Amino acid sequence: MRSGPDLTVRIIERPGVWMDDAQLEHLSADLRAVASRTLDAGSLTYGVFSGDAQRMKQVIITLVSRSNGTPIAFNALAIMELDTKPNTTEVLHLGLVMVDPDERSKNLSWVLYGLTCFLIFFRRQFRPVWISNVTQVPAVVGMVSQMFSGVWPRPDGGRRTLNHLLLGRQIMAQHRDVFGVGPEAGFDEDRFVITDAYTGGSDDLKKTWDAAPKHRDARYNDFCAQQLDYDRGDDVIQLGQMDLAAMRGYLRREVPKSAVIGLLLTGGLVALQRVVLPALYWADSRRQWETLRPYDEAQK
Repeated sequence: MRSGPDLTVRIIERPGVWMDDAQLEHLSADLRAVASRTLDAGSLTYGVFSGDAQRMKQVIITLVSRSNGTPIAFNALAIMELDTKPNTTEVLHLGLVMVDPDERSKNLSWVLYGLTCFLIFFRRQFRPVWISNVTQVPAVVGMVSQMFSGVWPRPDGGRRTLNHLLLGRQIMAQHRDVFGVGPEAGFDEDRFVITDAYTGGSDDLKKTWDAAPKHRDARYNDFCAQQLDYDRGDDVIQLGQMDLAAMRGYLRREVPKSAVIGLLLTGGLVALQRVVLPALYWADSRRQWETLRPYDEAQK
């Protein structure tokens, strides 16, 4: 979809499943191009920058490019499958977000943080979608707290449910590599703070307090200053949901009015693909429809 007159947004789901090696390398090169404009020095050693097909099977990449194809921003959202009872739970990790410094005035946060979750929420027939976020940036802590429902932790305390605790434990036990946290990093379950977090490949993302972008609401800045040790390199891990309440707030507060119609049309196409068309196909008993009606016509 388009974002404004000169930007294109492409959402690439599980590219490791369907892209060949050349396509994966081209995609990774686009991500590295954005990173080279974002990081002061060094290079990241984990995740989507490698172009590894196995890694790319569990990511959804939101890539923003200029009309000439030059990439300017991306979000590499990871799909984590947690071993919960009675069924496994999928958690969408908001992952690594980078924006070309020259493009940070274009209000891309609604695209990079909420768009993919919004469309997946549509595709899952409006069933709540769990999201996670690991960061030390006050601006991101505030944005996630405001964009999603039931987020914990956040400055006003909120409510840590048993689901928050169990999912947090599973993520820290099985999926540290998703956000570049080494096995030696600690996890404070009471505060949901990861201590000494920058030792597992994400070292170049570590920020000082002065360098970490601040939120316009001072509550989030104060929260991070009190909870995190920036000299040591701490992160907060947040868990929340995209649900109907979050969707309404997302459309009302985050999405520019000029983009609402295009976003709803895109969501409508997703719903058509996942909900309406299967219902129409099922109503036509004269034809076989793959998994919806997998019988052989000759056996009728």
